[in-house]
Amino acid sequence: MRPHQSYGTEPQTDERVRVTRRATFAAAHVLCRPEWDDAHNQEVFGACATDHGHNYVLEVSVEGALDAETGMIVNLRDLDAVIRRRFIDHVDHKHLNRDVEFLHGRVPTAENVALAAWRELAPRLAPARLVRVRLMESENNAAEVVGE
Repeated sequence: MRPHQSYGTEPQTDERVRVTRRATFAAAHVLCRPEWDDAHNQEVFGACATDHGHNYVLEVSVEGALDAETGMIVNLRDLDAVIRRRFIDHVDHKHLNRDVEFLHGRVPTAENVALAAWRELAPRLAPARLVRVRLMESENNAAEVVGE
């Protein structure tokens, strides 16, 4: 990812800044383990053991050095493009259990979906560094992955 366009010779500052970008997607899923019977899945996952969907909110926070000339650590247009291309396009209006390759074999809990977002995005954001992914599944439920 191109973090910002260099417009001159002004050096970057030593100051580190965090920027958070938000994206949304809608997806269906079912929380279940195929090797468990329906009763055990229902006991563990409750109402989520049947097909249902959510309107998710994904927050992606990156950290980097502030470019003295542009005042940015990352061009938000570029950050949006990476989030969309590497994650949102794969999950939006999809069934997370069946349609999303990087979730195959995992129960698509908010925790696992947040981890998948981290794994898909982290290597593609340099020179900015991914420091946080927060996935809100509902107004009452969110999962967060935080890096060092």
